Amino acid sequence: MPNAREVPSEDAAAPVLAQADADVVEDPSGEVGGAVDLGANAVDCLPLGRLAEKLISAATQGRPLRVKLGIDPTAPDIHLGHAVVLRKLREFQNAGHLVVLIIGDYTARVGDPSGRSTLRPMLTEAEIEANAATFQDQALKILDASPERLEVRCNGEWLDMSMVDLLALVRTTTVAQILEREDFAKRWSASEPISMLELLYPLLQGYDSVAIQADVELGGTDQKFNLLLGRDVQRAYEQPEQAIMTMPILVGTDGTRKMSKSLGNHIGITDPPEEMYGKTLSIPDEAMGEYFRLLLGRELDAEQPPREAKRALARELVGWLHSPEEALEAERAFDRVFVQRGAPEQIEEYVFDVGMLDVGKGAKGGAEREDAAPNGVENGGVHLPALIADAFGLSRSEARRMIDQGAVSLDEQPVAAGEHDIPAERLDGVVLRVGKRRFRKLRAR
Repeated sequence: MPNAREVPSEDAAAPVLAQADADVVEDPSGEVGGAVDLGANAVDCLPLGRLAEKLISAATQGRPLRVKLGIDPTAPDIHLGHAVVLRKLREFQNAGHLVVLIIGDYTARVGDPSGRSTLRPMLTEAEIEANAATFQDQALKILDASPERLEVRCNGEWLDMSMVDLLALVRTTTVAQILEREDFAKRWSASEPISMLELLYPLLQGYDSVAIQADVELGGTDQKFNLLLGRDVQRAYEQPEQAIMTMPILVGTDGTRKMSKSLGNHIGITDPPEEMYGKTLSIPDEAMGEYFRLLLGRELDAEQPPREAKRALARELVGWLHSPEEALEAERAFDRVFVQRGAPEQIEEYVFDVGMLDVGKGAKGGAEREDAAPNGVENGGVHLPALIADAFGLSRSEARRMIDQGAVSLDEQPVAAGEHDIPAERLDGVVLRVGKRRFRKLRAR
Protein backbone atom coordinates (compact mmCIF):
# COMPACT_ATOMS: atom_id res chain seq x y z
CA MET A 1 0.00 0.00 0.00
CA PRO A 2 1.20 3.56 -0.67
CA ASN A 3 2.49 5.61 2.22
CA ALA A 4 -0.11 7.90 3.76
CA ARG A 5 0.52 11.63 3.94
CA GLU A 6 0.47 13.24 7.37
CA VAL A 7 -2.56 15.38 8.11
CA PRO A 8 -1.78 19.06 8.71
CA SER A 9 -1.79 19.59 12.46
CA GLU A 10 -4.66 21.26 14.30
CA ASP A 11 -4.06 24.68 15.82
CA ALA A 12 -2.84 24.01 19.35
CA ALA A 13 -5.02 26.87 20.53
CA ALA A 14 -8.24 25.36 19.16
CA PRO A 15 -11.01 25.37 21.80
CA VAL A 16 -11.63 22.12 23.62
CA LEU A 17 -15.32 21.26 23.67
CA ALA A 18 -15.02 18.54 26.29
CA GLN A 19 -11.83 17.41 27.98
CA ALA A 20 -12.96 13.81 27.84
CA ASP A 21 -13.14 14.13 24.05
CA ALA A 22 -9.48 15.14 23.88
CA ASP A 23 -6.65 12.80 23.12
CA VAL A 24 -2.99 12.92 22.18
CA VAL A 25 -2.22 13.29 18.49
CA GLU A 26 0.90 13.45 16.37
CA ASP A 27 1.88 16.50 14.39
CA PRO A 28 3.06 16.15 10.74
CA SER A 29 6.64 15.54 11.87
CA GLY A 30 5.58 12.54 13.93
CA GLU A 31 6.22 14.22 17.29
CA VAL A 32 3.63 13.91 20.02
CA GLY A 33 1.71 17.14 20.42
CA GLY A 34 -0.90 18.49 22.84
CA ALA A 35 -4.51 17.57 23.41
CA VAL A 36 -6.77 18.14 20.42
CA ASP A 37 -10.53 17.89 20.53
CA LEU A 38 -11.64 15.11 18.20
CA GLY A 39 -14.96 16.89 17.80
CA ALA A 40 -13.37 20.06 16.38
CA ASN A 41 -15.06 21.32 13.19
CA ALA A 42 -17.86 18.73 13.46
CA VAL A 43 -21.40 19.96 12.79
CA ASP A 44 -23.01 17.29 14.99
CA CYS A 45 -21.56 14.96 17.60
CA LEU A 46 -24.55 12.94 18.83
CA PRO A 47 -25.91 12.03 21.26
CA LEU A 48 -24.35 14.80 23.32
CA GLY A 49 -21.58 13.39 25.50
CA ARG A 50 -21.66 9.97 23.81
CA LEU A 51 -18.25 10.34 22.18
CA ALA A 52 -16.72 11.27 25.54
CA GLU A 53 -18.32 8.19 27.10
CA LYS A 54 -16.97 6.01 24.30
CA LEU A 55 -13.45 7.40 24.72
CA ILE A 56 -13.50 6.84 28.49
CA SER A 57 -14.90 3.33 28.11
CA ALA A 58 -12.33 2.36 25.47
CA ALA A 59 -9.50 3.75 27.60
CA THR A 60 -10.74 1.77 30.60
CA GLN A 61 -10.86 -1.42 28.51
CA GLY A 62 -7.45 -0.72 27.00
CA ARG A 63 -8.69 -0.88 23.41
CA PRO A 64 -9.03 1.54 20.50
CA LEU A 65 -12.38 2.81 19.30
CA ARG A 66 -13.68 1.30 16.05
CA VAL A 67 -14.39 4.37 13.92
CA LYS A 68 -16.42 3.70 10.79
CA LEU A 69 -16.72 5.41 7.43
CA GLY A 70 -18.67 3.84 4.61
CA ILE A 71 -18.16 5.01 1.02
CA ASP A 72 -19.95 3.69 -2.05
CA PRO A 73 -17.57 3.46 -5.03
CA THR A 74 -19.96 5.18 -7.45
CA ALA A 75 -17.13 7.21 -9.05
CA PRO A 76 -13.45 6.43 -9.70
CA ASP A 77 -11.98 9.52 -8.05
CA ILE A 78 -12.26 11.31 -4.74
CA HIS A 79 -11.78 15.02 -4.14
CA LEU A 80 -11.10 17.49 -1.34
CA GLY A 81 -14.74 17.23 -0.26
CA HIS A 82 -14.07 13.62 0.72
CA ALA A 83 -10.79 14.69 2.31
CA VAL A 84 -12.66 16.61 5.04
CA VAL A 85 -14.00 13.37 6.53
CA LEU A 86 -10.83 11.40 5.75
CA ARG A 87 -8.79 14.01 7.58
CA LYS A 88 -10.99 13.63 10.65
CA LEU A 89 -10.52 9.87 10.47
CA ARG A 90 -6.77 10.41 10.39
CA GLU A 91 -7.08 12.44 13.60
CA PHE A 92 -8.77 9.44 15.24
CA GLN A 93 -5.94 7.23 13.97
CA ASN A 94 -3.32 9.62 15.33
CA ALA A 95 -5.11 9.44 18.68
CA GLY A 96 -4.61 5.66 18.69
CA HIS A 97 -7.97 4.47 17.34
CA LEU A 98 -8.83 2.03 14.55
CA VAL A 99 -10.56 3.27 11.41
CA VAL A 100 -12.81 0.79 9.63
CA LEU A 101 -13.15 1.90 6.03
CA ILE A 102 -16.11 0.16 4.41
CA ILE A 103 -16.11 0.02 0.64
CA GLY A 104 -19.79 -0.24 -0.27
CA ASP A 105 -19.48 -2.68 -3.14
CA TYR A 106 -22.94 -4.02 -2.26
CA THR A 107 -24.74 -0.79 -1.33
CA ALA A 108 -23.38 0.81 -4.52
CA ARG A 109 -25.72 -1.51 -6.40
CA VAL A 110 -28.61 0.17 -4.60
CA GLY A 111 -27.39 3.78 -4.65
CA ASP A 112 -27.54 6.17 -1.70
CA PRO A 113 -30.71 8.31 -2.05
CA SER A 114 -29.37 11.07 0.22
CA GLY A 115 -30.14 14.43 -1.36
CA ARG A 116 -31.59 12.80 -4.45
CA SER A 117 -34.90 13.50 -6.13
CA THR A 118 -34.69 10.49 -8.45
CA LEU A 119 -33.41 6.92 -8.31
CA ARG A 120 -29.67 6.65 -8.96
CA PRO A 121 -28.64 4.63 -12.02
CA MET A 122 -27.24 1.20 -11.19
CA LEU A 123 -23.57 0.53 -11.86
CA THR A 124 -22.22 -2.68 -13.34
CA GLU A 125 -20.21 -5.02 -11.15
CA ALA A 126 -17.09 -4.27 -13.20
CA GLU A 127 -17.54 -0.50 -12.70
CA ILE A 128 -17.98 -0.95 -8.96
CA GLU A 129 -14.86 -3.12 -8.66
CA ALA A 130 -12.74 -0.68 -10.67
CA ASN A 131 -13.95 2.31 -8.67
CA ALA A 132 -13.42 0.49 -5.36
CA ALA A 133 -9.79 -0.27 -6.20
CA THR A 134 -8.93 3.32 -7.12
CA PHE A 135 -10.86 4.78 -4.19
CA GLN A 136 -8.93 2.70 -1.67
CA ASP A 137 -5.60 3.72 -3.18
CA GLN A 138 -6.60 7.39 -3.09
CA ALA A 139 -7.96 7.27 0.47
CA LEU A 140 -4.61 5.91 1.63
CA LYS A 141 -2.95 9.15 0.60
CA ILE A 142 -4.59 10.54 3.75
CA LEU A 143 -5.21 7.57 6.06
CA ASP A 144 -2.55 5.65 7.98
CA ALA A 145 -2.37 2.23 6.32
CA SER A 146 -0.85 0.47 9.35
CA PRO A 147 -2.83 -2.70 10.19
CA GLU A 148 -3.31 -1.55 13.79
CA ARG A 149 -4.82 1.72 12.55
CA LEU A 150 -6.83 0.69 9.48
CA GLU A 151 -9.21 -2.11 8.59
CA VAL A 152 -10.66 -2.13 5.07
CA ARG A 153 -13.82 -4.15 4.48
CA CYS A 154 -16.34 -4.59 1.66
CA ASN A 155 -19.96 -4.77 2.78
CA GLY A 156 -20.65 -7.50 0.26
CA GLU A 157 -19.08 -9.75 2.91
CA TRP A 158 -22.25 -9.56 5.03
CA LEU A 159 -24.98 -7.94 2.93
CA ASP A 160 -25.22 -10.85 0.52
CA MET A 161 -27.53 -12.36 3.13
CA SER A 162 -30.31 -14.93 3.14
CA MET A 163 -33.96 -13.90 2.87
CA VAL A 164 -34.42 -14.87 6.53
CA ASP A 165 -31.66 -12.47 7.59
CA LEU A 166 -32.95 -9.71 5.32
CA LEU A 167 -36.46 -10.01 6.77
CA ALA A 168 -35.01 -9.85 10.27
CA LEU A 169 -33.20 -6.62 9.32
CA VAL A 170 -36.29 -5.07 7.75
CA ARG A 171 -38.29 -5.77 10.93
CA THR A 172 -36.03 -3.42 12.91
CA THR A 173 -37.46 -0.27 11.30
CA THR A 174 -40.87 1.11 10.33
CA VAL A 175 -41.86 2.76 7.07
CA ALA A 176 -42.79 5.85 9.07
CA GLN A 177 -39.22 6.12 10.36
CA ILE A 178 -37.75 5.88 6.87
CA LEU A 179 -40.17 8.46 5.49
CA GLU A 180 -38.97 10.95 8.10
CA ARG A 181 -35.93 11.52 5.90
CA GLU A 182 -36.16 14.98 4.36
CA ASP A 183 -35.58 13.82 0.78
CA PHE A 184 -38.10 10.99 1.09
CA ALA A 185 -40.62 13.26 2.81
CA LYS A 186 -40.40 15.81 -0.02
CA ARG A 187 -40.85 13.17 -2.68
CA TRP A 188 -43.73 11.56 -0.78
CA SER A 189 -45.57 14.85 -0.38
CA ALA A 190 -45.03 15.62 -4.07
CA SER A 191 -46.36 12.15 -5.04
CA GLU A 192 -43.03 11.35 -6.67
CA PRO A 193 -41.92 7.70 -6.85
CA ILE A 194 -39.68 6.17 -4.21
CA SER A 195 -38.31 2.75 -4.99
CA MET A 196 -38.13 -0.10 -2.48
CA LEU A 197 -34.39 -0.24 -3.14
CA GLU A 198 -34.02 3.33 -1.87
CA LEU A 199 -36.03 2.53 1.26
CA LEU A 200 -33.70 -0.37 1.97
CA TYR A 201 -30.49 1.66 1.66
CA PRO A 202 -30.47 3.25 5.16
CA LEU A 203 -31.10 -0.18 6.70
CA LEU A 204 -28.22 -1.73 4.79
CA GLN A 205 -25.90 1.07 5.89
CA GLY A 206 -27.11 0.64 9.45
CA TYR A 207 -26.36 -3.09 9.30
CA ASP A 208 -22.78 -2.25 8.32
CA SER A 209 -22.40 -0.80 11.83
CA VAL A 210 -23.68 -4.07 13.30
CA ALA A 211 -21.34 -6.18 11.18
CA ILE A 212 -18.19 -4.31 12.17
CA GLN A 213 -19.36 -3.38 15.72
CA ALA A 214 -18.83 0.36 15.19
CA ASP A 215 -18.22 2.61 18.18
CA VAL A 216 -18.31 5.81 16.13
CA GLU A 217 -19.54 6.56 12.61
CA LEU A 218 -18.57 9.59 10.54
CA GLY A 219 -20.21 11.15 7.51
CA GLY A 220 -21.23 14.40 5.87
CA THR A 221 -24.19 16.40 7.11
CA ASP A 222 -26.33 14.79 4.39
CA GLN A 223 -25.75 11.44 6.13
CA LYS A 224 -27.16 12.41 9.53
CA PHE A 225 -30.39 10.40 9.17
CA ASN A 226 -28.54 7.27 8.03
CA LEU A 227 -26.00 7.52 10.86
CA LEU A 228 -28.70 7.90 13.51
CA LEU A 229 -30.69 5.02 12.04
CA GLY A 230 -27.57 2.91 12.42
CA ARG A 231 -27.92 3.36 16.18
CA ASP A 232 -31.47 2.00 16.01
CA VAL A 233 -30.33 -1.02 14.02
CA GLN A 234 -27.49 -1.71 16.48
CA ARG A 235 -29.93 -1.52 19.38
CA ALA A 236 -32.24 -4.01 17.64
CA TYR A 237 -29.31 -6.42 17.41
CA GLU A 238 -28.48 -5.82 21.09
CA GLN A 239 -25.23 -3.99 20.40
CA PRO A 240 -23.97 -0.81 22.09
CA GLU A 241 -25.09 2.14 20.00
CA GLN A 242 -22.49 4.15 18.12
CA ALA A 243 -21.77 7.82 18.54
CA ILE A 244 -22.18 9.74 15.31
CA MET A 245 -20.24 12.68 13.93
CA THR A 246 -21.19 14.74 10.88
CA MET A 247 -18.68 16.95 9.09
CA PRO A 248 -19.38 20.03 6.97
CA ILE A 249 -19.76 19.64 3.22
CA LEU A 250 -16.98 21.55 1.45
CA VAL A 251 -18.01 24.04 -1.22
CA GLY A 252 -16.41 23.68 -4.63
CA THR A 253 -14.09 26.07 -6.42
CA ASP A 254 -17.13 28.13 -7.44
CA GLY A 255 -17.67 28.99 -3.78
CA THR A 256 -21.39 28.23 -3.78
CA ARG A 257 -22.27 24.61 -4.57
CA LYS A 258 -20.89 21.54 -2.84
CA MET A 259 -17.74 20.14 -4.40
CA SER A 260 -18.63 17.63 -7.09
CA LYS A 261 -16.90 16.20 -10.11
CA SER A 262 -20.17 16.32 -12.06
CA LEU A 263 -20.41 20.08 -11.39
CA GLY A 264 -16.84 20.66 -12.54
CA ASN A 265 -15.95 22.54 -9.33
CA HIS A 266 -13.76 19.87 -7.73
CA ILE A 267 -10.10 19.49 -6.83
CA GLY A 268 -9.14 15.82 -7.02
CA ILE A 269 -6.74 14.53 -4.39
CA THR A 270 -4.76 12.83 -7.18
CA ASP A 271 -4.76 15.86 -9.48
CA PRO A 272 -1.22 16.63 -10.70
CA PRO A 273 0.55 19.16 -8.44
CA GLU A 274 0.43 22.02 -10.97
CA GLU A 275 -3.28 21.46 -11.63
CA MET A 276 -4.08 21.23 -7.92
CA TYR A 277 -2.16 24.42 -7.25
CA GLY A 278 -3.87 26.31 -10.07
CA LYS A 279 -7.37 25.17 -9.14
CA THR A 280 -6.82 26.21 -5.52
CA LEU A 281 -5.96 29.75 -6.59
CA SER A 282 -9.36 29.97 -8.33
CA ILE A 283 -11.28 29.59 -5.04
CA PRO A 284 -13.31 32.75 -4.22
CA ASP A 285 -12.00 34.83 -1.33
CA GLU A 286 -15.16 34.26 0.74
CA ALA A 287 -14.62 30.47 0.73
CA MET A 288 -11.01 30.62 1.94
CA GLY A 289 -11.82 30.42 5.64
CA GLU A 290 -13.70 27.15 5.17
CA TYR A 291 -10.82 25.58 3.25
CA PHE A 292 -8.26 26.60 5.89
CA ARG A 293 -10.41 25.36 8.75
CA LEU A 294 -11.55 22.04 7.26
CA LEU A 295 -8.44 21.03 5.33
CA LEU A 296 -5.55 22.63 7.20
CA GLY A 297 -7.06 22.64 10.69
CA ARG A 298 -6.52 26.31 11.44
CA GLU A 299 -8.24 29.63 10.95
CA LEU A 300 -7.46 31.94 8.06
CA ASP A 301 -5.28 34.89 9.07
CA ALA A 302 -7.66 37.81 8.54
CA GLU A 303 -4.73 40.20 8.11
CA GLN A 304 -3.11 38.17 5.34
CA PRO A 305 -3.88 39.46 1.81
CA PRO A 306 -6.20 37.04 -0.06
CA ARG A 307 -3.66 36.39 -2.81
CA GLU A 308 -0.96 35.40 -0.31
CA ALA A 309 -3.46 33.28 1.65
CA LYS A 310 -4.47 31.38 -1.48
CA ARG A 311 -0.86 30.72 -2.42
CA ALA A 312 -0.17 29.45 1.11
CA LEU A 313 -3.26 27.22 0.94
CA ALA A 314 -2.25 25.88 -2.47
CA ARG A 315 1.32 25.14 -1.30
CA GLU A 316 0.13 23.31 1.81
CA LEU A 317 -2.50 21.24 0.00
CA VAL A 318 -0.02 20.15 -2.68
CA GLY A 319 2.61 19.54 -0.02
CA TRP A 320 0.18 17.39 1.97
CA LEU A 321 -1.17 15.30 -0.91
CA HIS A 322 2.06 15.16 -2.96
CA SER A 323 5.26 16.56 -1.39
CA PRO A 324 6.69 19.92 -0.28
CA GLU A 325 9.18 19.79 -3.16
CA GLU A 326 6.40 19.29 -5.71
CA ALA A 327 4.46 22.13 -4.11
CA LEU A 328 7.32 24.56 -4.64
CA GLU A 329 7.80 23.39 -8.22
CA ALA A 330 4.04 23.74 -8.86
CA GLU A 331 4.21 27.31 -7.60
CA ARG A 332 7.20 28.09 -9.81
CA ALA A 333 5.44 26.54 -12.82
CA PHE A 334 2.29 28.56 -12.10
CA ASP A 335 4.28 31.80 -11.89
CA ARG A 336 6.14 30.97 -15.08
CA VAL A 337 2.91 30.47 -17.03
CA PHE A 338 0.47 32.91 -15.42
CA VAL A 339 2.66 35.65 -13.94
CA GLN A 340 5.59 35.74 -16.35
CA ARG A 341 3.35 34.57 -19.23
CA GLY A 342 5.84 31.90 -20.25
CA ALA A 343 5.42 28.25 -21.22
CA PRO A 344 5.91 25.25 -18.91
CA GLU A 345 9.34 23.62 -18.91
CA GLN A 346 7.87 20.28 -19.97
CA ILE A 347 5.28 20.32 -22.74
CA GLU A 348 3.61 17.31 -24.29
CA GLU A 349 4.40 16.88 -27.98
CA TYR A 350 1.67 16.63 -30.61
CA VAL A 351 2.59 15.16 -34.00
CA PHE A 352 0.40 15.91 -37.02
CA ASP A 353 0.55 14.07 -40.36
CA VAL A 354 0.65 16.19 -43.51
CA GLY A 355 -1.45 14.79 -46.35
CA MET A 356 -3.86 12.43 -44.56
CA LEU A 357 -7.42 12.98 -45.81
CA ASP A 358 -10.62 13.30 -43.79
CA VAL A 359 -13.26 15.87 -42.82
CA GLY A 360 -11.96 19.44 -42.46
CA LYS A 361 -12.24 22.93 -43.89
CA GLY A 362 -10.82 24.20 -47.15
CA ALA A 363 -7.90 26.59 -47.27
CA LYS A 364 -10.25 29.54 -47.65
CA GLY A 365 -12.44 28.60 -44.71
CA GLY A 366 -15.25 27.20 -46.85
CA ALA A 367 -17.63 24.36 -46.06
CA GLU A 368 -16.26 21.19 -44.50
CA ARG A 369 -15.46 18.47 -46.98
CA GLU A 370 -14.00 14.97 -47.03
CA ASP A 371 -10.57 15.75 -48.49
CA ALA A 372 -8.90 17.18 -45.40
CA ALA A 373 -6.79 15.45 -42.76
CA PRO A 374 -8.22 14.16 -39.46
CA ASN A 375 -6.23 16.80 -37.63
CA GLY A 376 -6.88 19.47 -40.22
CA VAL A 377 -3.84 19.06 -42.53
CA GLU A 378 -4.57 19.61 -46.20
CA ASN A 379 -2.13 20.09 -49.13
CA GLY A 380 0.52 21.53 -46.81
CA GLY A 381 -1.99 23.72 -45.00
CA VAL A 382 -3.57 23.13 -41.60
CA HIS A 383 -7.10 23.92 -40.50
CA LEU A 384 -6.17 25.03 -36.99
CA PRO A 385 -9.57 24.44 -35.28
CA ALA A 386 -9.44 20.79 -36.36
CA LEU A 387 -5.88 20.39 -35.10
CA ILE A 388 -6.77 21.98 -31.74
CA ALA A 389 -9.85 19.77 -31.43
CA ASP A 390 -7.76 16.65 -32.01
CA ALA A 391 -4.88 17.74 -29.74
CA PHE A 392 -6.97 18.75 -26.73
CA GLY A 393 -10.24 16.82 -27.10
CA LEU A 394 -12.30 19.95 -27.79
CA SER A 395 -15.00 20.47 -30.39
CA ARG A 396 -14.05 22.31 -33.58
CA SER A 397 -16.63 25.01 -32.89
CA GLU A 398 -15.12 25.60 -29.45
CA ALA A 399 -11.64 25.76 -30.98
CA ARG A 400 -12.80 28.31 -33.58
CA ARG A 401 -14.40 30.39 -30.86
CA MET A 402 -11.18 30.43 -28.81
CA ILE A 403 -9.16 31.52 -31.85
CA ASP A 404 -11.59 34.33 -32.58
CA GLN A 405 -11.49 35.42 -28.92
CA GLY A 406 -7.69 35.73 -29.02
CA ALA A 407 -7.11 32.76 -26.70
CA VAL A 408 -4.77 30.86 -29.08
CA SER A 409 -1.11 31.64 -29.69
CA LEU A 410 1.88 30.15 -31.52
CA ASP A 411 5.18 30.68 -29.67
CA GLU A 412 3.35 33.35 -27.61
CA GLN A 413 2.25 35.19 -30.76
CA PRO A 414 -1.56 35.49 -30.81
CA VAL A 415 -3.40 33.95 -33.73
CA ALA A 416 -5.61 36.58 -35.33
CA ALA A 417 -9.38 36.27 -35.24
CA GLY A 418 -10.57 34.39 -38.31
CA GLU A 419 -7.10 32.97 -39.00
CA HIS A 420 -8.20 29.34 -39.15
CA ASP A 421 -6.01 27.96 -41.96
CA ILE A 422 -2.23 28.05 -41.50
CA PRO A 423 0.71 26.61 -43.55
CA ALA A 424 2.14 23.45 -41.95
CA GLU A 425 5.69 24.86 -41.96
CA ARG A 426 4.57 27.71 -39.71
CA LEU A 427 3.37 25.19 -37.12
CA ASP A 428 6.26 22.74 -37.16
CA GLY A 429 8.35 23.07 -33.99
CA VAL A 430 6.29 25.81 -32.31
CA VAL A 431 4.46 25.80 -28.99
CA LEU A 432 0.68 25.95 -29.36
CA ARG A 433 -1.09 27.58 -26.44
CA VAL A 434 -4.87 27.35 -26.09
CA GLY A 435 -6.38 29.29 -23.21
CA LYS A 436 -4.33 29.66 -20.04
CA ARG A 437 -3.31 26.07 -19.26
CA ARG A 438 -3.24 24.05 -22.48
CA PHE A 439 0.09 23.66 -24.27
CA ARG A 440 1.41 21.37 -27.02
CA LYS A 441 4.73 21.27 -28.84
CA LEU A 442 3.82 20.77 -32.51
CA ARG A 443 5.74 18.47 -34.86
CA ALA A 444 4.91 17.78 -38.51
CA ARG A 445 5.65 14.45 -40.19
